[in-house]
Amino acid sequence: MTTERIVGIGAGAKELATEDMTLNIGPQHPSTHGVLRLKLTLDGERISAAEPIVGYMHRGAEKLFEVRDFRQIIVLANRHDWLSAFSSELGVVLAVERMLGMEAPPRAVWMRTLLAEFNRILNHLMFLGSYPLEMGAITPVFYAFREREALQRVMEEISGGRMHYMFNRVGGLKEELPAGWTARARTAVAEVRARMSDIDDIIMGNEIFRARTRGVGVLTKEQIMQYGVSGPIARASGVDFDLRRDEPYLAYGELDVPVVTRSEGDCLARFECLLEQVHVSLDLAGACLDRLAELPPGPINQRLPKVLKVPEGHTYAWTENPLGINGYYLVSRGEKTPWRLKLRSASFNNIQVLTELLPGNLVADMIAILGSMFFVVGDIDK
Repeated sequence: MTTERIVGIGAGAKELATEDMTLNIGPQHPSTHGVLRLKLTLDGERISAAEPIVGYMHRGAEKLFEVRDFRQIIVLANRHDWLSAFSSELGVVLAVERMLGMEAPPRAVWMRTLLAEFNRILNHLMFLGSYPLEMGAITPVFYAFREREALQRVMEEISGGRMHYMFNRVGGLKEELPAGWTARARTAVAEVRARMSDIDDIIMGNEIFRARTRGVGVLTKEQIMQYGVSGPIARASGVDFDLRRDEPYLAYGELDVPVVTRSEGDCLARFECLLEQVHVSLDLAGACLDRLAELPPGPINQRLPKVLKVPEGHTYAWTENPLGINGYYLVSRGEKTPWRLKLRSASFNNIQVLTELLPGNLVADMIAILGSMFFVVGDIDK
């Protein structure tokens, strides 16, 4: 911590002395979701300047892609946002399939859509529980993890993983679903839907939580557009955009995807968007299960050559990940490894707007604002 003293003396004026304090929040801090560092300049208890400093978790994933073949890069792609592993895998395989001119079988398309929504619910439930915890409310996290566990069981059953599923493959999915899995998945959806009111009541009915978040950390639509903020944070400020509806991929073009928006743009609006999106995803998951029950038996993936080479060229695929838009710019020179694979991660853009969002707010409100930005540090640093 450093202290800067600024003294100004004018003709006929009294000596003025002010002190600005530079305070580091992180890189190890319980409210920064990991090793994010925030350099704050304080005037008393009010923030006058803020600078997010990233890179403490940088693993060089984009360079590692260049020395892994197109099957191996999936294991790297699902780790930068560890709360959205399935969705991160999905973007990579969609880009590779586009370059190959390959289409996954219908069962794989609907199954991918179902698992992407399950992954979205798991992601959102984590933040629905952890955000109130950061402001002193410990009970909601137990409810959120109870609901997460119902879905984690069915995800773990098919993939063997609880966070890093590795269930996507170029051309489809790893393997056929176990017998009776769809019935167990339907039961899990019904359980979570029936108990979501508990989370709603315990958080949204809390006067302290609403007082700490209403009107705090307001993001304007203009700021959203300038910084490329996306996902629930952007929609809470009135940006009515969702790739699942506006540029559909997988089976979303055959589904009715309601887009949850708010106009206030404050911490409370961001939390409300997240909460309502869980209900939307539960409905979408139910629709996918209904469609899977109607589909005839068929393959879950495409047969691939022993050595998979992607034709020379480039493509850009993007997906509506739980935290916002993820982009994948793939360049190939006809070899078995990517020449370049650039990731556009949602968390990186979402966190940069803190430079404009935090100044003018109290340090006490910084925790509420930071928690409402819904980011994963690994997704920032890649």
